[in-house]
Amino acid sequence: MTDIHPDQRVAVLADSQNLYHSAQSVYSRNIDYSGLLDGAVADRSLVRAIAYVIRADSPEEESFFEALRDIGFETKIKEIKTFADGSKKADWDLGMSLDAVSLASHVDTVVLCTGDGDFARLCSHLRHEGVRVEAMGFGNSAADELIEAADDFVDLAEEEEKFLL
Repeated sequence: MTDIHPDQRVAVLADSQNLYHSAQSVYSRNIDYSGLLDGAVADRSLVRAIAYVIRADSPEEESFFEALRDIGFETKIKEIKTFADGSKKADWDLGMSLDAVSLASHVDTVVLCTGDGDFARLCSHLRHEGVRVEAMGFGNSAADELIEAADDFVDLAEEEEKFLL
């Protein structure tokens, strides 16, 4: 595992839907994205921070997207898809994975802010490429395979005052 040092170049990729649903279902609170970014960067050199969000036509979402940009996140926005049977779907798993692989040659560490076990294989790939992988999520809802695949896992629940509003 690569040691952490101040010259380390870091990319932070935040799965906003996963974080939102975890924070709401367990704590009925929202994520403090400023605290999340500070915790992810941890006094290292930030190369890029991306928040992956879903547009659901909610009245307050544009101000949320703007707040993310003010904090320092680039926002990638996906429209929610409604299927013929009325079901809805939108996720960023593939987009986040492609961005992580693309950024791997430009950073020392990728911080995945999610609890989604679908990213375990991505962690293994990035580590094989020599990139340190850290995950940040809520331990009580994060997938064991993600926790095990990352070099380090930060349980956001252990510092509620820093990571929740």
